[in-house]
Amino acid sequence: MGIARFTIEVCPPFRLDLTVWALRRRPHNTIDAWDGTTYTRTLVADASPVLVAVRQEGGEPEGVRLGVEVRRRGEAPSEAGIGEVRRTLERMLGLGVDLAGFYELAAADERLAGLAGRFRGVRPPRFASVFEALVNAVACQQLSLTVGIHLLDRLAAVYGPEVGLRGAPPGFPAAERLAAAEPPHLRRLGFSVAKARTLIGLARGVVSGTLGLDTLAQADDEHAGAALVALPGIGRWSAEYVVLRGLGRLGVLPGDDVGARNNLRRRFELPASAGYDEVAALAKGWWPYGGLVYFHLLLDALARGGHLEAAAADPPAHGPASPRTLAVQSGTRRPAASALGAGDVA
Repeated sequence: MGIARFTIEVCPPFRLDLTVWALRRRPHNTIDAWDGTTYTRTLVADASPVLVAVRQEGGEPEGVRLGVEVRRRGEAPSEAGIGEVRRTLERMLGLGVDLAGFYELAAADERLAGLAGRFRGVRPPRFASVFEALVNAVACQQLSLTVGIHLLDRLAAVYGPEVGLRGAPPGFPAAERLAAAEPPHLRRLGFSVAKARTLIGLARGVVSGTLGLDTLAQADDEHAGAALVALPGIGRWSAEYVVLRGLGRLGVLPGDDVGARNNLRRRFELPASAGYDEVAALAKGWWPYGGLVYFHLLLDALARGGHLEAAAADPPAHGPASPRTLAVQSGTRRPAASALGAGDVA
């Protein structure tokens, strides 16, 4: 077995636990595994699957480090492969995002200050790729987030890359694997006919080169959203979801998200009749951090659902990452909060 280890210095405040929960969204997420101290994910480096385990070492005020261990069968990943893993983690965990402006904004709003203080240190997560964000959006359309995550788990179990190490979670499916599927295959996993066709069509567009998702990074929020809405099966909610979670545009708060609206009504006195325009107007006052507020609302919903036991507590003190194989668990399942349903903050 090949093993490589490295550390990433992170500017505080930072909480790995909160950031991972904002990424995984539900305790039954098997792709983004969390056991209370260690985040585990199967990624691809050197064109082959690797098992990546991340632990937080230290906290404020002495500084934060992430201890990262990368394993795969055979030889250890190359230096280029390690660099690939590092860049992916930096993107997924929002490690390069400066939160100073957000905390200044929150200090001027008592209601926002309460959220920011309770979940201090969460960074805005992103999916590993825009394609992964698109697949997540399609899976969760018109469903509760709980059901959407189950669909994604099944998809990864069948089509995701496998490291071949004991206890390793399945990786997220590459476009090449989904492009080779047929709608009946995805129907057996629980996807509707329309969603199955959409996912396969998106995957085949990526593989053929007719769908250039990488070019979205150069577009502004408006043009990126318009390009996404032009895709078959992608509506306004899905487009804004991808712009936020796939491209990392923190000014975007998906205004059609029913769960977000419910939380905004509860915390920010949004009228019961409020729709997309009212959410957009509220988010405009938080520019350019509406998306970061969205992640705080997600954590608040998770805490109310009993999933986030240590939301208001200090993170546990972690020592250096252990040389042994780090345990992989997906977390303890708990019943979803009754207040959360279709349109959960996703």
